Amino acid sequence: MIGKKAPEFTAEATAGPFALADHRGHPVVLYFYPKDNTPGCTTEGEQFRDLHAKFAKAGAVVAGVSRDSIKSHQGFAAKMGFPFPLISDADETLCQAFGVIRMKNMYGKQVRGIERSTFVIDAAGKLAREWRGVKVPGHAAEVLAFVETLKR
Repeated sequence: MIGKKAPEFTAEATAGPFALADHRGHPVVLYFYPKDNTPGCTTEGEQFRDLHAKFAKAGAVVAGVSRDSIKSHQGFAAKMGFPFPLISDADETLCQAFGVIRMKNMYGKQVRGIERSTFVIDAAGKLAREWRGVKVPGHAAEVLAFVETLKR
């Protein structure tokens, strides 16, 4: 998928509808995470929040995506002070388009869920980089370092 046009979409988000086309000319960081208000997802969101000013300085737009409802996202974003939108993908349209739904083991049971993944879409709307099976520590900083290379 790298170098290919990213799937166009418009989805409900905490700041109103989020359309990929509205951000042409800027890199877009989409990070997919399993669930609001869980330890790993909270830490990942905090890291993107804490680096948000640097992402903005690099011209990038950051958005988090999960299957949670807008209401859940609004509470989570307000509680954590996230300066970026959280996209609700309750019907899994985006999850399917980006291929992030996987069978995972949770407490010994197989469950269908989001594999923590991040995608950077360049200013022209092409997929520039993807991370799958993300480990949270240091991930947002790694994404930022990549986004900063796009300015050159």
